[in-house]
This record gives sequence, C-alpha cells and structure tokens, in this order.
Amino acid sequence: MTENDQKQLGKTLWNIADQLRGSMNADDFRDYMLSFLFLRYLSDNYEQAAKRELGADYPDTNAIGNDGKTPLSVWYADNAVDVVDFEKQMRRKVHYVIEPQYLWGSIVHLAKTQSDKLLATLQSGFRYIEEESFQSNFQGLFSEINLASEKLGRKYEDRNAKLCSIISELARGMALFSTDTDTLGDAYEYLIGQFAAGSGKKAGEFYTPQRISDILSAIVTLDSQAPEEGTRKKLESVFDFACGSGSLLLNIRHRMKETGGSIGKIYGQEYNVTTYNLARMNMLLHGVKDTEFEIYHGDTLANSWDFLRETNPAKKPQFDAVVANPPFSYRWDLGETMSEDMRFKNHGVAPKSAADFAFLLHGLHYLKEDGVMAIILPHGVLFRGGAEARIRQKLLADGHIDTVIGLPANLFYSTGIPVCILVLKKCKRPDDVLFINASEHFDKGKRQNQLTKEHIRKIIDTYQKRPEEGVPRYARRVGMEEIEKNDFNLNISRYVSTAVAEKEIVLSDVHQQLMDIEKDIAQAKARHNAFLQELGLPPLP
Repeated sequence: MTENDQKQLGKTLWNIADQLRGSMNADDFRDYMLSFLFLRYLSDNYEQAAKRELGADYPDTNAIGNDGKTPLSVWYADNAVDVVDFEKQMRRKVHYVIEPQYLWGSIVHLAKTQSDKLLATLQSGFRYIEEESFQSNFQGLFSEINLASEKLGRKYEDRNAKLCSIISELARGMALFSTDTDTLGDAYEYLIGQFAAGSGKKAGEFYTPQRISDILSAIVTLDSQAPEEGTRKKLESVFDFACGSGSLLLNIRHRMKETGGSIGKIYGQEYNVTTYNLARMNMLLHGVKDTEFEIYHGDTLANSWDFLRETNPAKKPQFDAVVANPPFSYRWDLGETMSEDMRFKNHGVAPKSAADFAFLLHGLHYLKEDGVMAIILPHGVLFRGGAEARIRQKLLADGHIDTVIGLPANLFYSTGIPVCILVLKKCKRPDDVLFINASEHFDKGKRQNQLTKEHIRKIIDTYQKRPEEGVPRYARRVGMEEIEKNDFNLNISRYVSTAVAEKEIVLSDVHQQLMDIEKDIAQAKARHNAFLQELGLPPLP
C-alpha cells in the first residue's frame, strides 16, 4: 500500500469516528476506536500466521459460506484434539493466541447481523486477550473501554446496537483498502494524531508531534561520541520514562531498522492508565513482540518501578538511549527525603513549582556512560534561578550538557510556548556546548506551526557535524569560559542571535544623495516653467 493510501485509510477511519461518536467526546470515543483497530490487527496477524502454520489444512475461505464462520472456527471444530498443540505452536511463533469466536471476522459478522450477542462477546473477548492470549501479563489492557457505559446507550440493547453500528462502519471503511499489518499500524498512528489534535491541552499526555519525535530519534540513534560517523549499529536498550502512546519509542525502532541497525529491548513508563494502555497496544500493533518491550504503569518522579530501584550499582539498569517529553513545569512535592534520592543527591532537587529538572535527572541517572539522552523541556530550564540554576551549573561543570536546540513556538497541541531539546551525555568529547537556534525555521499552519523535513534535516545535520565555525544566525559552539561569564545562563539568544544587523548608514553619502535630489528638482522646475511660459501662463514660484 502506498503512503498516500495509508493516509487515505487514516482519513477514512477518522471520518467514520467523527460521524459515529455523536455526543461522546473525542477522548472517550478514541478508546473504542483504537481498541477495535487493535483487535483487527491482532486477528489479521494471527490468522495469517495460522494459515502459514496449517498450510493445506487451512480451510478454504470461499468454501465456508457466509454464515459467520471463519476458517479458524471451522478448523477448530474439525480438529478439537489438535487445538492444544496448535496453540502451543502459535504461542511460540507469534507469541499469542485468539480463540476463533473473538477474531475480528467473527465480531464483524455479529455486528452486521445486529446480533444481540455482540456486546457480551466483546466483553468476554477483551477479557480473554488480557488474561489468556499472551504469555506476558496484559491485565487491564482494555480497562478504559467501558462497554457498559451509558454514553453508548442507557440499556443493553441500545449499547449493543451502537456497537453494531460502529464496528460495521469500521469494517466497511477498511474493506475499501487492501490493509496489511504495517498499514494498520500507520492508521493507528494517524488516528492518535487526529485525536490529539482534537484534545487540546490533554493531548500533551500522550502525543509528541511526529516531526519533533523525528529529531529526538535521529539524535539518540547517532554514535554518541562521534555523531559524524553516522547511526549506531546496535542499541541494546531504549528508555522513555514519560512514554505516552509509545510513538517516540517506535520511531527510534523504525529509524534503527531503516538504517540497517538493530534494537534490543524497549522500556517505557507512563503514569496515565489510558495512555499506558494505548502504548501497550501501539507496541503490539507495530509488530513488537511482548518479549521485546516492557511498559510500566507508575509514577516516574516517585520512582515507583521496582526494576529501576536496584540499589546495587552493578545491577542498576542503564540504557543506551533515553528520550522523553515529560509534562512541562509540573508541580510536585515528594517530601524532604528527595535530597537523599540516588537520582538527585549529586545535582540537587528541582523546586516544587517545576519538576523539569527532576525528570531530566531521573533520565540521566539511568543513562549508560556512552549513551545519549534527548529530552524536550520548556525554555525556563535554560535561565531560571534558584535551585534550577544550581542544578544547571552542576550539569555544565560535569560536562553533561552537550547540545541545546531551540524550537519554534506553537508546535504542540498542548501548549503554544516555544520549547527546547537538551541533549545530554555522561561522557562527551567536545569541551563546549552546541547551541542551535531553530526558532524561526518553520512553516506556519492554521492551528500549529509545522517543521518540514528540510527543517529537521538542518537541525540533525548541524548536530551531527558540529561545525567549528558555526552557522551564522543559526548555530554556534560555545566554550565553558563564555558560559561561565554568563553565570551559566543557557538562554539561546545570548549565544546565537537571529537578528539581522542593520545596514550601516554613511551620513556623507546621504547628504550627497539629498543634494542630487534637490538639483534634479530645480532642473525639473525650470523645464516646467519654460513650458508654462510658452502657453502664456505664470511660472511656478
């Protein structure tokens, strides 16, 4: 399927969502829509794998008829004694199992025939996928999908009818396209973006705009010590401690594979339970096996994940790449003991009014010595005083801040403020900080400003080559002496101004120009008076 077809599928599904949600707000309907798309993906992937596994024994689709049976439901009925062994084999190859009655084809048949069993079947099917389909525990995967919600209808019959309508329309829309699993993954991403666009500030909880995600992904996949040498061949582990829907982690995975590299295990953490479920679905929907990722639901600032709380330094988890788009200037207060927390004791504790540096130090703590971290933060972290100034100075003195990238305003759905990307390393070669001022490089959009591929390429190219002479009005390498003279203030405009110098005015030249103009006026007046004299009219005074 072409890129245009993929976008068209996304638009078709979005139009269906917009038509069907009725009085339900976009955030609520999002969970239903994406869950059904996820079920379609799991079903298609499972049935394709089953067809390969069974070979000639896979029932002929054309011979089944149109009574709601699927090939697998026929095979299960005819081969009951072999089902256990078959499912063991499927768990080994595709890592999950779905019983035939819960496959998308069976669900669509119930919807199109207006069966009163649809709602109950969906409820038991979602529970089956959470508890039995996977070897890993996906408990609560559909916890935010309230099939008993009165927003679908007051009575069971009303809710069942509404679900029949939604699923029938989804099936009709997807039937217009030749969908494969990769395409469904792209459609899922498109819908997440569209729902984010309609969610305003709430979108910041789960979505990083694709173009900004591209910048972070490119940075952390380049060689940490010598970015100019290109992309790393292997990333053993990647961590996003505020992973939202997981799109940023998937972007890194895609970039590594696109450049011929490989990626080990993906780790994410998310505090919002709805978004946490979106992330887990998103991973599976993009073909990441359940053994290849781990998403944890919990509070990052409280460091609630036991996996990260290892006190033995030799066993402490560390990651090749750390990325994050945490909530900006989040208010937090976890008590006086934070000063002794292993994440903060060397640099200090961020103020209660803004947890930006708390998030940053959390990620830095788990970064490998030769790793790269890229984090999106508000500009305030570059210049605010007090505790933040002390943390900033310590980070600079220790040589951890590698690059500061200023982005344009109004790029996010959740805020119009300009943001920056900080690139951090525990070990870096250059004894300076690269400043990139990309604040004026964007295309103006109706609702949000946009970064083009060219804008992103210029940012990445500048980061990668780190030109000694800099780029006029765009980028500059700044030594620590100059930064210290500025009291460790990292405000980008102090080091890279985008202002255009005014043209120098030479007063003697201006005076001569005025004299020439007066001479031209006098000559024109003389010619005009000569003409008036020929006509017998009085001259101009």
